[in-house]
Amino acid sequence: MLYFTLASKAYARNLQYRGAHMVHNIASAMFGFMYACIWIGLGADHALGEYGTQGMVAYIAFTQSALWVTSFITNGLGIPQTVRTGHISLDLMRPVHLFPHLMAREWGQIAYQLIYKSIPIYLVYYFVFSIQLPGTLTSYLYVAIALIGAAYLSICMNYLIGASALWTTESSWLYWGNHAMINLLAGFFIPIEWLPSWLQTIAWLSPYPYLLYVPTRLYLGFGDASYLWGTLFWCVLLTLICLTATLLLRRKVEVQGG
Repeated sequence: MLYFTLASKAYARNLQYRGAHMVHNIASAMFGFMYACIWIGLGADHALGEYGTQGMVAYIAFTQSALWVTSFITNGLGIPQTVRTGHISLDLMRPVHLFPHLMAREWGQIAYQLIYKSIPIYLVYYFVFSIQLPGTLTSYLYVAIALIGAAYLSICMNYLIGASALWTTESSWLYWGNHAMINLLAGFFIPIEWLPSWLQTIAWLSPYPYLLYVPTRLYLGFGDASYLWGTLFWCVLLTLICLTATLLLRRKVEVQGG
C-alpha cells in the first residue's frame, strides 16, 4: 500500500505540468517525424532489409514513443540531489528500503509518461503514417511484458547512476553517457543488426537492446517470446547489483551540502 501511495503521489504531481509537457510531445513528435522522413527517403532507393519502408516508419514511431517509458527516467532517481542537500541521510533512515522506495515513485512518473506522452505521440504517427498494429493478442502481451521489463531495467540503471553520487561530486556525465549508449546500442536510430559486427557483440553483452530494440522487434512481429528471457536475466542481475550497491551506499554516506 505504501509503494502504491508513493507511485500515485508521483503521478499526481506530474499532472500539474500537463500543459508544459504538451510542448515536449510536440517536439518529440517532430523529431520522430524527421527520422521517419529520412527512412522514407532511403526506402525509395533501398529495400531496408526485412523491415521495408513502412516497417522502418513503424520502427521509428514505436521507439520514439517508447523512449518516454524506457529511457527518459529521472536522473539517478533523484539521489544526486538528495546527496547535495543532505536528505540522503533521512532517506536511509526511513523504515523502507531505499531501492523500492525510489522505484515506486519512478513507476508513478512512468505511468504518467505512458498515458500523457507515449500514447499521444504514437497516435500522431499512427494516423499520419497509417501504421499497422500487431495482429494478435499474444503480440500485445509480449510487447507489454517487454516494455515493463525495459522500464524496470532503466530504473535499475538510473539507481546505480544515482548511487555513484556517494563516491563522486558529479554523476550527470554517467546519466548523459547512458543516454548516448541508448542511442547507439539500444537500436534507437537504426536496428542493431545493421551495426558493425563488433558493435553488435558489445550491444548484446549489455542490457541496452532490451530497452528499445527487443520491445520494437516484438511489436513488429519479427521476434518471439525467447527475447523475454534476456530481459528477465538482466532484470534479476541488475536487481542484485542494486541491492548490493545499497549496502555499500549505507556504509559510505557523504553529505556534500548539509
